Amino acid sequence: MKKSGEMQIKHEILINVLGDMLSARVIHADYKTTQLHGGTLGDVRLVIGVAEADDGKKIPYQFVLKKQKKWERYGDTDSWRREYDLYTSDLGKLFGDSLRWPTCYYSEMDEDEFQIWIEYIEGTTGLDLTVDMYELAARELGRYQGRLYSEQPTVLKTLTNLSNVDFMKDDYLHYRSWNEVYDYIRSDDCGLPKHLRDMLIDIDENSDKIFNKIAKLPIVLCHRDFWLANIFVKDDNIRLIDWDTSGWGYMGEDIASLIADESEVDHMIEYYNRCIQAYYIGFSEYVDVSHISDNCIYEMILIKFGYRLVENYKFSETQDERKLFMDTLQKIYVMKA
Repeated sequence: MKKSGEMQIKHEILINVLGDMLSARVIHADYKTTQLHGGTLGDVRLVIGVAEADDGKKIPYQFVLKKQKKWERYGDTDSWRREYDLYTSDLGKLFGDSLRWPTCYYSEMDEDEFQIWIEYIEGTTGLDLTVDMYELAARELGRYQGRLYSEQPTVLKTLTNLSNVDFMKDDYLHYRSWNEVYDYIRSDDCGLPKHLRDMLIDIDENSDKIFNKIAKLPIVLCHRDFWLANIFVKDDNIRLIDWDTSGWGYMGEDIASLIADESEVDHMIEYYNRCIQAYYIGFSEYVDVSHISDNCIYEMILIKFGYRLVENYKFSETQDERKLFMDTLQKIYVMKA
C-alpha cells in the first residue's frame, strides 16, 4: 500500500517484478520509498517493503527505482535515455562478478521519461573508499576494458546509443571557448598562483599535440563518470552505477576521473601513482600494451578537470571552497614531477 507523500508505484507491476526478483508467487506487497538523490530531471528512490507469497511466507525486499526525464547534455543529446537503452541491450552479459552494474529488474519508457527498477547496491563508496579500494577499482576496470578490447564481442556492435570517442575533446573545447574561465586565468584578477595558471595555459597551447598523442591510444568502452560516488566495493568486487555518460573513449579516460574527480585531495598523488599502474596491469592481462610509452593520463586530468576547477574556484562563495579547488590544482601540478 502506498503511504502519503511517497512515489506512486503500480501494484500490478510491483507484484510481477517481485515475483521474478524473489523467485516466488507474490500475491501482495507493501512498500515505502526514500529519496536517494534527484532533482528536476531525475528521481531516484530506495523502495523497501515486505512481499507476501501464496504460501503465506513474508519476504523482505529492496530495490532502487530511478525515473529520468528528458533533458539535453551538451554534445550528447541522447544521454538522458542511455541507461534505459543499455539496460535493455545485451551489454549486461559482458560483465563478470568482479565488476558489473546493478541488476535491472524492470524498465519502462514513454516519450519523455523512463524508469528502471534496479538492484540496491550496498558496500563502501564515496570518501570511505580506501587507497587500496581505488587501486582495486582501477585494476578491475583495466581487466574489463582489456577483455572487451581483445575479444571485441558482437554485442558491442549492437549498441546504438553511446557517447562518441571525441566527447572528452569536445567538452574541453567547449569549456575553453568560455571567456569566464579562459580569460580569467590570463588576467591580473585571477587569484590562482602563476605556476598553476601556466600549467593550464600550457595545455591550451599544446592541445593539438596532446590530442594527437591521445588518439594513438586504444579506443575502449568507457564509463565516463568513474568517480567515488559511483563506485561501490564489497567483498573485493566492484559495482558501478550511473551509466548515462558511457561510450567510446580512450584508454585511461576513466582513470583520470578516478584520480581527480572530487577525490580526497591529500591522497591524490598516491591515487595517481598506484591507480595508473594497477589499471595497466589489469589491461595487460588481455592486451600487450608494452609499446605505450606515454599514457597521457596526466594531460587527460587537466583536459577533463582543469577548467572545471577554475570555474569552481572563481565562483566559490567561501575561502575554504576556493582553497580546496586551488589545492586540487596544486596536487595535479605536483603529479607532473
